[in-house]
Amino acid sequence: MSLEPLDGIAHVVFDKDGTLIDFQAMWGGWVRTLAEDLTRSTGLEVTSLLFDLLGVDRTTGLVHSHGLLAATPMARIREVVVRAVASLGLGDAPAEAAVAAAWRSPDPVGLAHPLTDLVALFDALRARSITVTIATSDNREPTERTLAALGIADRVAALVCADDGPLAKPAPDGVLFLCTTLKIPPNRTAVVGDSPVDIAMGRSAGVRRVIGVLTGVGDRASLAEADLVLESVANLIAG
Repeated sequence: MSLEPLDGIAHVVFDKDGTLIDFQAMWGGWVRTLAEDLTRSTGLEVTSLLFDLLGVDRTTGLVHSHGLLAATPMARIREVVVRAVASLGLGDAPAEAAVAAAWRSPDPVGLAHPLTDLVALFDALRARSITVTIATSDNREPTERTLAALGIADRVAALVCADDGPLAKPAPDGVLFLCTTLKIPPNRTAVVGDSPVDIAMGRSAGVRRVIGVLTGVGDRASLAEADLVLESVANLIAG
C-alpha cells in the first residue's frame, strides 16, 4: 500500500468526536455531571454504576475505547441508563422520571474544540477533488450546530447521524448510504476515525482505506485493524 494516506481516494468519511473535535472536551465531564444529577434526583449513589456502565475511568474521566460512551447513539445510552437506574429498585417509571430530570446533552458549540484547522484541512482535500462527509454517533441537530460553529458546514457534502435511520456503527450502513448518495464507490472511499467501531464500520463497508487517529478514545492496539494509524487528521495531507 502507498505511504500516501489518500492515494486513490475521492471521498473521505470522517467520524466527528475524537477525530475532528476533542472527545474529552465534549464528553469528559458529561458522565460525572450526569452521575451527580442522578444521585440528587434518585437519592441513590449511582456514580460507580454509571461510570462502569458507560466505560469511563472514574479517576481520570477517560473513556475506554470499547466502552458504551465511545461510539453509541445517545438514545441507546439513555435507554441503558434508565434500565440500570430501574435495577436499583426504583422501578421503570420512577427511573425514567429521574433520568429525564438529570439528562442534559453537552453544549455542541461551546465544547467543540477542533483538533486541527478543519477549514484548511477540508479546503486542502477539496483542492485534491476529495469529497468530505461525516458519519457520527451523535444526533443531527447538535452535529449541524457544531459544524456551523466551526465554519465547516458548507465543506461537508453529506452527514449520517445517529437519529437518521441507518444502523449504527459498526454496521456499514452509514458509509454505504454516503457512498450511494455521492455516487462514489467504497473502493474510492476512506473512513477516518478514533475508535474500534469506526475501523470496523469501514472494514465492513469494504472501503479502500481505513485510517485510525490517536486523538480520541483509541490507541494503537485498539486501532490495530486499521490500514494505518496517524497521530491526527492533520497528518492526512503530507507536507
